[in-house]
Amino acid sequence: MKQAKKNIALLVSVLLLAGVMAGCGGGGTDVPGTDATPGVSSGNREGEVNQQAHETERDTSGVRTMTFGIQNYGGGGLDPARETNTAWNISRYGVGECLFKFDNTMNVVNTLCDEYTVNEEHTEWVFHIREGVKFSDGCDVTAEAVKASLERLKEAGPSGSSAPQQYLEFEAEITADNASGNVTVQTVTPYVDLRKNLAYPVMVILDVEHTTDYDHAPIGTGPYVATNFREEVGYTMVANEYYWDGEVPYASIELLYMGDASAKAMALQSGQLDLAENVTNINDLRNLQADPNFTVTIANGVRTGLAHMNMAEGRLLSNKTLREAILMALDDETMCSVTVGGLYTSGFSVLPSNLDYGYENLTDPYGFDPSAAMKLLDDAGIVDTNGDGIRELDGKEVILHYVTYPNRCLNDFAEAIQQQLASIGIGVDLEIGDSARQWDSYQSGDFDLNGSNWTTVGTGDPTQYLAPWCSTSGADYCGYKNGEYDALFNQLSVTFDEDARRDIIQQMQQILIDDAAAVVHGYYNSSMISRNETIGGAAIHTADYYWITTEIYPAAGS
Repeated sequence: MKQAKKNIALLVSVLLLAGVMAGCGGGGTDVPGTDATPGVSSGNREGEVNQQAHETERDTSGVRTMTFGIQNYGGGGLDPARETNTAWNISRYGVGECLFKFDNTMNVVNTLCDEYTVNEEHTEWVFHIREGVKFSDGCDVTAEAVKASLERLKEAGPSGSSAPQQYLEFEAEITADNASGNVTVQTVTPYVDLRKNLAYPVMVILDVEHTTDYDHAPIGTGPYVATNFREEVGYTMVANEYYWDGEVPYASIELLYMGDASAKAMALQSGQLDLAENVTNINDLRNLQADPNFTVTIANGVRTGLAHMNMAEGRLLSNKTLREAILMALDDETMCSVTVGGLYTSGFSVLPSNLDYGYENLTDPYGFDPSAAMKLLDDAGIVDTNGDGIRELDGKEVILHYVTYPNRCLNDFAEAIQQQLASIGIGVDLEIGDSARQWDSYQSGDFDLNGSNWTTVGTGDPTQYLAPWCSTSGADYCGYKNGEYDALFNQLSVTFDEDARRDIIQQMQQILIDDAAAVVHGYYNSSMISRNETIGGAAIHTADYYWITTEIYPAAGS
C-alpha cells in the first residue's frame, strides 16, 4: 500500500510537470486537475464522509495531509464570474488570490500587488505586480496576465450573477506594461479605495490563457490546486509547487461536502475528519468543547444572519404594517441565545453592533411585543375572516414563502420564525433547499423571505452589502424603494472622508430599521473545530474570509 501511494504521488507530479511544460510553452492547454471527472454525480452525500478518500489521504511516509468537512456552496463551482458563492469558493479553497487581501483587523494589505499609486481624483490607479509570482501551472504572473484576468470579468460577468461591475466598473480602461510590471486602471467613477474592491473574491486573478475549466479547475496563484472534483462529494486539493508566499503546510487536503452539522461532529469524533467548519448544533459543540482531543474556536465575526424581505409591488410584504408586525412578533434574543445556543448575538440593525457604524445611536421602534403586533394587524384590517388561523390581506391569505438553506443555523431560525409568526396569524411556507436555490430565488424574486448569512464588509466597507435595498444599484433583490435611501447610497460612493461615510451609513441603517426592511436574526459567531494531533502547530483563525492558506486562513472578513 505504501509503495502504491508513492507511485500515485509520482504520477501526480509527472502530470503536473507535463501540464506546466505544455501550458507555458504556448502549444498546449493541459492544466493540473483535468484528470478529474466533473459532472459525474455520486448522489447527495453531504451528510456522509468519503471513507475511501479519508483512508487514502493519510500518508504514513510523514507527508502532511488533512480532511476538511465543509458546506457545499454553489454546487462546488469555482468560477468567480459565475456567482458570488463560487467566487468565495475559489478563495476559500486556497486556489485563487487577489491583488490585495484583508488582515485580521480588516486592514487592506498587498498580495499579488506590492506597490500602488493613485491620482488626486482617485480615477487613475497604478498597480505594480509582485515579481517572481507564478500561477499554479508554472506560468509567470505578468501585468498582461493580470489585465487579461480582469478583462475576462467584463466578458463572463454579464452571464453570471457575481456582478463584477460592482467592484470595478466595466467602463474602466485597463492597460498593462510587462516591462515595468504595472497595470493601470483608469476609471470614470472615482473610487474611495479601489484596493478594497479588488480584494473581493470576485476579483481573483486567474491564468485565463491556459485555464480550460473555470468551474472546477481554474489556474490561480493560491497555495492549493483543485483536482478530482466529485459532484456533491468534494475536491482533492494538492499543494501548489509554485506557491510564492511561504511553505504550503499540507501536501493534500480532502475537501468533503457535508451539509449536516451533526454529521460533521460525528465524523470528527470518529476520526474521519481533521477539521470542520460551522458545526452549529449546540449539543455537538458542547460535547466537542469538553473533549480534550479537539480545539473548538468560536469568535465574533462580521457576518449577519438575516432574511431579506421581497417588498416589490404586488408582494405581501410591500405592506409596511405587515412588515412592522412581523418584526414585533419575533423574539430575536431567545432565538440567538437559546434556539441556536449563542452562535449569534442578537441585534436589530442590518450591520453588526461590533462595527463602527453608530449602532449605539440607532433606535428600534419594533421591539419584541406580540400583543402589540396583533393589535397593529387588527387595526389595519389584516384579520382572519374564515377562522382557519391565517389572516388575510386584500382577500389573500398571508402565507409567506420563506427560502433558505441548512447552514449557519439558518434553517433553525426559519423554523423558529415560522412558529412565532403562526402565533399572530401569519403563515410561513418553508422551502429549505441548498445555497444555489437560495441564490437563484434572489435573482428571480421567487420569495417573500430569503434567509441567508452575509459578509457585511467583504470589501472592508459595507457599501456592497447595503446595495440590495437601493433601487438603482442593480442588486436590488428586495424590491425596496426609498428615495432618501437611494440618495444616501449614491452619495456614499463619492464620499471619501471616513467620518462622513460613517454618518451616511448610520443614516441608511436607521431608514431601513424605520421601514422594517429586513428580518435580522443576529450577528454570527463563527466556529471551527480541529483535531489537535492532525492540525498541530498550524494557526487556525476563526474568521472565514478564506479557508485554506499556509496558515489555514490568510485573512479575516466574515
